[in-house]
Amino acid sequence: MDAFTFHNPTKLIFGKDQITQLPTQLPGGTKKVLLVYGGGSIKRNGVYDEVMKQLSQADVEVFELSGVEPNPKLTTVERGVEICKKEKIDFLLAVGGGSVIDCTKTIAAGAEFDGAPWDLVTRKSKPKAALPFGTVLTLAATGSEMNAGAVITNWETNEKYGWGAAPLTNPAFSILDPAYTVSVPRDQTIYGVVDMMTHMLEQYFHTPTQSPVQDEMIEGVLRTVIETAPELLKDLESVEHRETVLYAGTIALNGMLQMGYRGDWASHNIEHAVSAVHDIPHAGGLAILFPNWMKHNLDVDEQRFVQLAVKVFGVTKEGKSDREVAEEGIEELRKFWSSIGAPETLRYYDIDDDKFDVIIDRAMKRGPFGNFSQLHKEDVEKILEMSK
Repeated sequence: MDAFTFHNPTKLIFGKDQITQLPTQLPGGTKKVLLVYGGGSIKRNGVYDEVMKQLSQADVEVFELSGVEPNPKLTTVERGVEICKKEKIDFLLAVGGGSVIDCTKTIAAGAEFDGAPWDLVTRKSKPKAALPFGTVLTLAATGSEMNAGAVITNWETNEKYGWGAAPLTNPAFSILDPAYTVSVPRDQTIYGVVDMMTHMLEQYFHTPTQSPVQDEMIEGVLRTVIETAPELLKDLESVEHRETVLYAGTIALNGMLQMGYRGDWASHNIEHAVSAVHDIPHAGGLAILFPNWMKHNLDVDEQRFVQLAVKVFGVTKEGKSDREVAEEGIEELRKFWSSIGAPETLRYYDIDDDKFDVIIDRAMKRGPFGNFSQLHKEDVEKILEMSK
C-alpha cells in the first residue's frame, strides 16, 4: 500500500436519543444558527420539532434555509451564503441526508469566502476558512456526515462536481439516531443502499497491492449490506436493520476503508455528468453505470474482479475460468441491485443517446479520469452505450 496519514476530525454521536447531546456540542459563544434542511420531511416525522427543542435549550437564535434539492443546486448554496453574511451566522446545522449536508458544507465555506461559491466547487480557489457546522442525519446513503466532500450542481451550465477542503468542510459533529431514518420511503432506502455500496466498490478497485486488511473490511461491510438490505425492505420500520445500514453508510466513506490507496471514482464522475444534464437520482445512475464500468475494465486486473466475486458474492471457481468467475460476480451485483428495485438501464429514466455528447463533454471537463483505469472520451461513450 501507499504511505498515508489518517485524520478525521468529525465527532460521531451514534444511537437512540442522542439528539439530546446537541446543545453541548455547539461551540462556546454560538449565538446564531442557520438550520438547513430539505423538502419538509423532517417536519412531518417530528425530527424538526426535536431539533428545535434542543436548540431552544441552547439559547440560540435560529434562522432557516429549507428546500435543499436531492441534487443540491448552486442557487440554493448562494441563498445560504447570503443569509450567513447578512445575519452574521456563526454556526450551521444540517438536518437531513447527504444532499443537505453537501449544501451546508459549501455554504459554510462560501460564507467565509469573498468570491463566488462556484469558484470553490470548480477548484479555481481554495477556501481559507469556513463556518463551523454539525449534522443530524436522517438518511443512510452518502457518508457525507463524516467526510469533507460535497457535490454541487450548477443547473445553468449543466455541471455537477465534487469538491471538499478537509478539515474545513468536515462536520464538527454528526448525530446519527437510527430511529430518524425509519420514515425514509422505500425508493430512497434502495438508493441509499446502492450509494453506499458503490462507495465501497469505488475504493475496492485500486492499483496498489498489499491491501488485505482494507479488502477484508470492504468485503465484510458489503456482505453485511447485501444480507441486511432485503430484510430491511421487508420491514422498513425495523430500527435494528436501519441501524446496521446507517452505520455501514458512514463507514463506507469516512476514510477508514481507503487508507493506503486511492479508489477509482470514475463511475461517480460519469454519473455526475449524467445527472447534471438529466437531474436523475445519483444512486439510480450509479446502479446503471457501475456494472458496465466493471465490464469495460475487466481486463485491467481480472483477479480483482475474481476476488470480489468469490468473497462478496460467493461465486464458486470450480469448473470455471477466471474470466467466467469475474463475469459472474458482475452479474451477481447487477442481479442484487435489480432484486431490491434499482434501475438497470438509462431508459428507466427516459434517457436516450440524444445528449450523450453533452454528458461526455461534462464528464471530460477536467480531462481523463479514474485511478484504477483512466478513462478517455471513447471509454465514457462506450460505457454510456452499454447503459442505454
